[in-house]
Amino acid sequence: MIFAKQAKLSTGWAMNVRLEISQGRIIAIETDQRAQNEDVTVDTLLPALGNLHSHSFQRAMAGMTEFRKAGKDSFWTWRELMYRFTASLRPEQIEAIAAFVFLEMQEAGYASVGEFHYLHHQPNGMPYDDLGELSSRIAAAADLTGIGLTHLPVLYTYGGAGKVPLEAGQARFGNSVDRFNKLVMGAQNALTKLPNDCNIGIAPHSLRATSPEDLKEVLAAQSSRPVHIHIAEQPKEVQDIEAWLGVRPVEWLLENTSLNSDWCLIHATHMTEYETYNMARSGAIAGLCPVTEANLGDGPFNGVAYLNAGGAFGVGSDSNVLISLTEELRILEYSQRLRDIARNVMVVGEGSVGDTLYSGAARGGAQALGRNGGEISVGKLADLVAIDTTSPALCALRQNQILDGLVFAAKDEVVTDVWSAGRHAVQSGVHIKREAITAAYRSAMQTLMSEL
Repeated sequence: MIFAKQAKLSTGWAMNVRLEISQGRIIAIETDQRAQNEDVTVDTLLPALGNLHSHSFQRAMAGMTEFRKAGKDSFWTWRELMYRFTASLRPEQIEAIAAFVFLEMQEAGYASVGEFHYLHHQPNGMPYDDLGELSSRIAAAADLTGIGLTHLPVLYTYGGAGKVPLEAGQARFGNSVDRFNKLVMGAQNALTKLPNDCNIGIAPHSLRATSPEDLKEVLAAQSSRPVHIHIAEQPKEVQDIEAWLGVRPVEWLLENTSLNSDWCLIHATHMTEYETYNMARSGAIAGLCPVTEANLGDGPFNGVAYLNAGGAFGVGSDSNVLISLTEELRILEYSQRLRDIARNVMVVGEGSVGDTLYSGAARGGAQALGRNGGEISVGKLADLVAIDTTSPALCALRQNQILDGLVFAAKDEVVTDVWSAGRHAVQSGVHIKREAITAAYRSAMQTLMSEL
């Protein structure tokens, strides 16, 4: 049982709340109660967010790409550095890095993660004896940390729009559709050892890394799974796709796929009004990664028009250059303010911007990850986060200002507890396996850096 002095339920705020959890789900909620001796007592309980987009291995290169060289740095120059970095990663290092990243996510308040996993093979591009070897490493990291995993093996067949051959730096990513389908089966087997809230989707990397024929084939073979895809992140990507397929990327998806609530379109940064409106109406989730999008200079999402059209969204940490739930939501709003020279932008009509951002991302993240969560109500997964509203950043706020304070004035250190489908991995602000996981990460990094 969990006792919270206050909780943000699906029906609104409530006081003195007791929650009963069984088999990972909330089975009873009572309000105006007293804490019992056996209860885990917390200050304020919220639905926990899912981190809907992560490349965990990129956490290990955080801080290594911030030195300006001659010429103009961009996403594309960053990508070349990333390719060189991946060439040295071993399976055991990938597992140690992923475990540390998942720990950081949980301590920041995330209960689940969508791991957009495209590091499949050996550095020379040859498959491991077990095609799903590196997916198994991600599953092992999720098992160790207790995070809710939606594993998203990536189909990456071409090096650029128009079926350009893979570059040497992309050799670890590449698969034909046939081999990809076998890889998904191997990854599915790896997940059988995890709790049953963990699941698997697919991730055609992008239109530039697949083809219309391959995309159609893989969608038919892997139906009824979450589908995540990078889309319209950079102007060059939009230009290349338009030159090849005749229309812009999001427009192409709208016209050539059954875009619906199973889909998550990552970034979707550069869209026309037509694309923005119709993507919002499709039911797909916009997978926004504001910290990484700012770090890579992608540009701001068209948030105002998208929300006004009824669009759903979630957030992810993408490159994991900084893992912070509050920063993702904060930068999402601030990017809109800087562009529009306005305040309190990401809300329809009047209301709390913090609530719009937090609650919207909770619901959207759960949908994108195929998790029955995103709110606190009976029958939902017990993906929960507790925060301390007695902290200096929040102590002066009224109840209806708490989410505004969390998003705009607090740091992740206000998180005290996190449950992933009832698994209580973060307690008193610290992951219960922090020491061992951090030691393994440091050891892996020491070995990796000695070999670079």
